[in-house]
Amino acid sequence: MPQIIFLPHEELCPEGAAIEAKTGQTVLDVALKNGISIPHACEKSCACTTCHVVIREGFDSLEESDELEDDMLDKAWGLEPESRLGCQAIINDEDLVVEIPKYNLNIVNEDH
Repeated sequence: MPQIIFLPHEELCPEGAAIEAKTGQTVLDVALKNGISIPHACEKSCACTTCHVVIREGFDSLEESDELEDDMLDKAWGLEPESRLGCQAIINDEDLVVEIPKYNLNIVNEDH
């Protein structure tokens, strides 16, 4: 099973976390299932950028993003070459190191 390492985030994951994940899960689903409340305003439908994450290690192991995700990412705060939407980044067999950006374009975060 691949391991997902979430780097510390001041509000969502202050200590960071190392989590075992199943191949085929999304980065967002793994985070949510383990108490890391990454915002996801569009309910994981690839219609916003609130679940924007940066894959610091293991980026090339993910399936390529599609045109819709790329279009959404163009609107993300702090876009980097290794940026993905957490709801679209499907985990394969390699470990990942994930950074949750400090800011996103969502004005209000809601608990789901």
